[in-house]
Amino acid sequence: MDHIPPQPRDTLKRLRAELPVNVTLHIWLKAVVEGTPGALSISNANGKFAEVNAVNAEENSFRICQIFAGGLVDFEYDTSTTSVSVLYWFTQPEVMEKGITVVHTNPANAPPHLPDSYHFRPPFGWMNDPNGFGRFHGRPHLFYQHYSHGLRWNTMHWGHAVSDDYLRWRHLPIFLFPSEDLLTRPDKRGGAFSGSAIPLADGPGIRVFFTEQVADRVPETQIQLTATSTDLTIAGQAETILGERPAGQGLTMDFRDPYVFRGPDGLWKMLLGSQSAEGGVILLYETDDRTGASGWRFIGKLLVETRMKTSAIECPCLVPLDGPATNPATRWALVFGLMHSEDLATGRRNLTAAQVGWFDGKAFVKEFEQELDFAADCYAFQAFDDGGTAIGIGWLANWADASPEIDFPSAMTLPRELHLSGGALCTPPAAGVESLRAALINDCRISTGETVSLEHGAAEILIEFAEAGTPFALELSHPSLTLAVVADAEGLFIRYETGGAESAISYIAAGARPKTVRVFLDYGSIEVFADDGRWTGTKRIDGFEPVRAVRLVAPEGAVARSSIWALRL
Repeated sequence: MDHIPPQPRDTLKRLRAELPVNVTLHIWLKAVVEGTPGALSISNANGKFAEVNAVNAEENSFRICQIFAGGLVDFEYDTSTTSVSVLYWFTQPEVMEKGITVVHTNPANAPPHLPDSYHFRPPFGWMNDPNGFGRFHGRPHLFYQHYSHGLRWNTMHWGHAVSDDYLRWRHLPIFLFPSEDLLTRPDKRGGAFSGSAIPLADGPGIRVFFTEQVADRVPETQIQLTATSTDLTIAGQAETILGERPAGQGLTMDFRDPYVFRGPDGLWKMLLGSQSAEGGVILLYETDDRTGASGWRFIGKLLVETRMKTSAIECPCLVPLDGPATNPATRWALVFGLMHSEDLATGRRNLTAAQVGWFDGKAFVKEFEQELDFAADCYAFQAFDDGGTAIGIGWLANWADASPEIDFPSAMTLPRELHLSGGALCTPPAAGVESLRAALINDCRISTGETVSLEHGAAEILIEFAEAGTPFALELSHPSLTLAVVADAEGLFIRYETGGAESAISYIAAGARPKTVRVFLDYGSIEVFADDGRWTGTKRIDGFEPVRAVRLVAPEGAVARSSIWALRL
C-alpha cells in the first residue's frame, strides 16, 4: 500500500515572518478549553526550536521569546486548543527607529483598515486617555490607556509610541503592565490607570507615575505608583508613593491620574483628580526629592468644581503659556475633565474646562475660563511644555458614547499647541500639520458654492472670509448622517444628526464670530479650528464611512480665499 502523508488539520494555523537576527517576540495566548494547555510552536528551515504554552483559558498569558538567528520563521498553533491574541517582534537596538512589527492580531482586537487615516490609533485593541505625553531623549513620546485583547475597556495597560513630529508615530512594545494579580483575575478589572512621565534625574530614561486601581481593595481602591525605565521600552517594578488619600478632606474613593510637572519654584508638583461633597476636586502635592521617587506631601485643594453635576475631576494638567515657568508674570493653563458633567443648555456631557491664571507653586489664581473644546470629544487632554511651546493631545472620544459593554475603536486628536491671543486661550493644530497635505483638491470652486468631491475620507478644508462673523454652512456629504459646520447669529456649531432626526445635543461655541475656519476630516472624526484655534470643536463620527463631498453655502463674495487638500501620512 502506498504511503499517504498526514493531511493538515483544518484547525492548524500557521503564521510566517521574515525576521532579522536578535529579535524579541512578545506573544499573548491562552488555552481554548480549561484543562487543555494551549501551545504555539516556533520553527525555521531546521525544524522546531521553541514552544510557548498557556494553561489559562480565561485571560491571555504574556510570553517573551528571544530569537537569535534570522530568516524565515513559522509560528503554528491548533485553533481547537490555542487562541493567539497578539504577536509582534522588534529588535531592541532599533526599536525607537523602526518600532514593532505586528505579525498577528485576531478579529476581536484587530484595528480598522484605514490606509489614508492620519490620526493616531493603536496597532490593536482598545485605547483611551493619553498618558506620559512628553519629549524624552529628543523625541515626542505618547503613552496611552490600552487593552490589547479586545476593542472594549478592560484591565488597563500603557501602550506606547514615538514620533519625530507629533504626527507620524511608530508603535512600540507595551510599556506598562498591571499587577499579576489583576491579570489573572479578570473579574477585578482595573489595572494601570492614567498618569504622566518625567526624565530621570541621573541618566537616560524616564520615571512614570500612574494610578493603580483594584476594585475591591480596602481601604483604598486607587493608589499612586511610580516606575522607571532606562531604555524607554518597558517599565520596571512599580513602587507605591501615595498609598492613601489625604485625611480630613472629605474625599470619595476617587483618587487618580497623577500629573507631575516642574513648578515655578523648581520642585516637582503633582496634580490628582478626586471628588468631595462640594464637587470635583484637584489635589496638589509636591516633593523636595529631585528624582520624584519619594517624599510627596499634600499641599491642599488646588480647585473645587461645583457646576454642571460634575462628580470627580479627571486627568488634570497644568502648563505654562508663552513664557518660562519661573517668571511670576507667566500665565498657566489648568485643564481638567469634568466627569459626568452635563451642560443643560446644550445637552453636552463630560466637558473639559480650561482655566488661565497664575500659579506660584502653592495656589492657582484664575484670570479667566473657557471650554477647551466646544464639541466635547477631546477628553483626558494632557499637555506639557516642549521647550517654550505648550503642546497637548486628547482622546478623540467621550464616555457619554463609549462604554465597557460595546466595541469602540477610537483615535487621538490632532496634537494642539496652547497659547494666548486676544485675551483667550487658543489651541490650533501643532506646527507642521501642513506636511500631511498630499494633493490640492481645489482652491476656488468651494467659494462659488459648487459641490466638491473628496477622493477619500482624509481632507483639510480652509476657508477665510472677507469679514468676521459671516454666516455660512459648510455641508459635508456623509452616507449615514447629516453633518455640517455652521455659523449663524447664535455662534459656531457642528450639526450632527443621525437617522434624519435632529440631535438633542448642541455642539456650539456660543457667540463665536470667526473669520477663518479650518476643518480636518478623517475616517470617524471631524475637527474644527476657527481663528487659529480660538474656538476648537472635535466630534467623533460613529463608524468609518468617509465624507464624500463638501459644499459651502455663504453670501456671494463672502469668501476671501479657500482650499481643500487631500491628507495622508
